[in-house]
Amino acid sequence: MTIQINYKSTGYKENSNNIVLFTDERFGITGLKKYISTNEFSYISDLLKTSDLKKDLFVFEVSSKKKIVLISIKKNLKNSEIENLGAKFYGRVNYGKNSEYFINSDTINSKQKNFIGHFLHGAKLKSYQFLKYKTKKQTRVISLNVVGKNKPSTQNQLKFKSLEEGTFYTRDLVSEPGNILHPDEYAKRINSLKKLGLKINIYNEKKLKKLGMNTLLGVGQGSIRGSYLVTMEWKGLKNESKPLAFVGKGVCFDTGGISLKPAKFMEDMTYDMAGSAVVVGLMKSLALRKAKINAVGVVGLVENMPGGNAQRPGDIVKSYSGKTVEVLNTDAEGRLVLADALTYTEKKFKPKFIVDLATLTGAIIVSLGSEYAGLFSNDDKLSHQLINAGEQVEEKVWRMPLNKNYDKLIDSKNADMQNINYVGGAGSTTAAQFLQRFILNKTPWAHLDIAGMAFSKYGGALNSGGATGFGVRLLNQLIEDNYE
Repeated sequence: MTIQINYKSTGYKENSNNIVLFTDERFGITGLKKYISTNEFSYISDLLKTSDLKKDLFVFEVSSKKKIVLISIKKNLKNSEIENLGAKFYGRVNYGKNSEYFINSDTINSKQKNFIGHFLHGAKLKSYQFLKYKTKKQTRVISLNVVGKNKPSTQNQLKFKSLEEGTFYTRDLVSEPGNILHPDEYAKRINSLKKLGLKINIYNEKKLKKLGMNTLLGVGQGSIRGSYLVTMEWKGLKNESKPLAFVGKGVCFDTGGISLKPAKFMEDMTYDMAGSAVVVGLMKSLALRKAKINAVGVVGLVENMPGGNAQRPGDIVKSYSGKTVEVLNTDAEGRLVLADALTYTEKKFKPKFIVDLATLTGAIIVSLGSEYAGLFSNDDKLSHQLINAGEQVEEKVWRMPLNKNYDKLIDSKNADMQNINYVGGAGSTTAAQFLQRFILNKTPWAHLDIAGMAFSKYGGALNSGGATGFGVRLLNQLIEDNYE
């Protein structure tokens, strides 16, 4: 299903077009008399008398060719609640062949800014489907025509559209199978974003070896595919102010390596690159809307395979930071990719802060399920900003502990540290504690473990199942609220 959104100055044909009207929370329709016929008003009034008015919307089929949709607007709705309302609307009209609806924005009684923008944003996000490999494509189109005065400005229309495109790009990347989106292909796709004004640098294995990024390279050495570090720079300010930095784990497929995962559900490991996809989608969105900030995205792209040259449990590698790591479990690989990426980002770009994202641990799903991402940070201010941004867009994060007392669980007898803790539990915290060791200059840093949030088998308020794109809207809100 494709949604087309049009903003029209002319009205609709009263007798033939499907129309969408807004009411107060009690479905009071007295003020709607001028928008519908007398017969339609009487018909709807009678039906409402025997209806459950606790619902958000009703769809009335007043003829074989015409529907009237009534949507109630409760008082003091948050933007996220308006978006959820738009998603519910999409769910009710998502049937039939080609459908056209005229949304009368003059019936909106809410003082909320950008009501229509958020409403349509929710509908658009909910409409996403990944049908690339279906031989029989669904070609249905819903055309939503907004009439009336309550329309988002051209600038806000661009903002919503860029956010949708960035989120959809993330979902597309996460949805691709591992035989298609391997590191070589992934690097090419990122490089194509140059046309949007992003400065892209791709570091291949030869360059990474020269830089000494051995923890990242070790993860990918069992694969016939290449390993890469890719940087994306957006300069939205004329000055040379420090950029905001976003770092993502891009394990395009994770077998676990020599520490092989169980076969059941291993197919889901195509989404072990979701952290990197969020960074790429965010950078695309920032470029599309020409955000007035300086930002950099950094992703480590590898494939973790059990080949003849694969990394072994017990191997010791030297990271870009100079610190050594004993690899006790090759399935604790994401932290090895991020270790080099974090140190490089801090050293190369000297950012205001670093936020990294990764589907890092199953333990965070045990802790938080699929309701919150785990947040670990060395900075209270950045943590509060992320929590507040998450609440606004319903991409919520929950702060988890970091403490030097956990260090003993990842100290190694044979190297500076080991990549997994086998004895003390706290799997997500020790993973974050490991990452923190690669922030060398006390840069404000936050780690988001999105293992429970990046993919949904059942769907959510703003997605229909599969890749969620969790993180793009969260980080965009962080930027809008605090740094633009």
